[in-house]
Amino acid sequence: MAGAKLHPLALVCGDDDFAVKHRARQLFTEWSAELGGQDHEVIEAAVANSGEALTALGRLREALQTLPFFGGGKVVWLRDCNFLGEERTASSQAVTAALADLAAELKSFPWENVRLLISAGKVDKRKAFYKTLEKIATVESFSAWSQDDKDWTDRAEMAALDALRKRQKEISAPALAELVSRAGINARQLENEIEKLCLFVGDRKKIELADVAAICSRNKTAKAFALGDALGDRDLPRLLKRLDEELWETKFDKDKSEIGLLYGLIGKVRALLLLKEMLREGWIKPEMDYNRFKLQLAAVPADKLPADRKFNPLALNPYVLYKALPQVKKYSSPELVRAMDVLLRCNQRLVSSGLDETLVLQQALVQIVTPGAAA
Repeated sequence: MAGAKLHPLALVCGDDDFAVKHRARQLFTEWSAELGGQDHEVIEAAVANSGEALTALGRLREALQTLPFFGGGKVVWLRDCNFLGEERTASSQAVTAALADLAAELKSFPWENVRLLISAGKVDKRKAFYKTLEKIATVESFSAWSQDDKDWTDRAEMAALDALRKRQKEISAPALAELVSRAGINARQLENEIEKLCLFVGDRKKIELADVAAICSRNKTAKAFALGDALGDRDLPRLLKRLDEELWETKFDKDKSEIGLLYGLIGKVRALLLLKEMLREGWIKPEMDYNRFKLQLAAVPADKLPADRKFNPLALNPYVLYKALPQVKKYSSPELVRAMDVLLRCNQRLVSSGLDETLVLQQALVQIVTPGAAA
């Protein structure tokens, strides 16, 4: 959206930090070029307490009332404001009163040669200040991608295609799917990986799967997928190597644990079971082309699948299911049912036995992957 079409007062907000910063910077640049002059002002509004919030609001009022020194127009940016949500600072009575006063001033402010841009994280839409801006300003909100959103992969792919188009690059469908799988729901990492890819391929216009495999990093979720892929491929040496890598990271990453790794493996086996059932029912067929596979998934009757996302294969990243298609052939249905039983007993041993977690997980994976191993 062009800056000239916007109201001279704009709020850019949301929990997608990368998108908010990018859009706010774009808008500030557009408005500055439109108005010209050198008197544009940026006021930092990431504060630690109510006193700093009141200081920032005071500076904002002063900036709005101060005419440009060299004439022309002026853009004021209240940047990274963190007291419009449910933070402790935002609940301060003094800050609430100051925001109410500011809202009243903005309603009658003469905007002829002045623009005000406010960028913020997640805002509380119940509060009076937001409701006022919603009526008198342009409000753009950017929500972060979440794995709970069924369409997050589609949104990520669209964002990636747009970023590549701006760089005059193309990408094959498998390469795009792998790129999104590796970056996950992190928009900033996706942008970084795209920048790396474009530098890597140089003057070549089209990006292929081999390029993504060669240069792109895996986020935490994608690394967990790599562990599951080794299980699905029934590749014991690679599986144990991936397990060792993941267990090593649990020592330094508080968000990772042995139980978390186990639940990821349970999810993989469950996905293989459900995928095998969809193949048996004839809802999908083995398909080498990723785009055609996605069309098959879209045609699966939703009423035939569980409402609980944990048991619904369509809640998974389509590319994860696509990569699992050839893996389904490596296990029989009884073997997958047995694998779920092995992982359940592994869970019980991890929680209650006091045995070495590494040994417990290794034994379970050997039992699952080795044909004919005793349960």
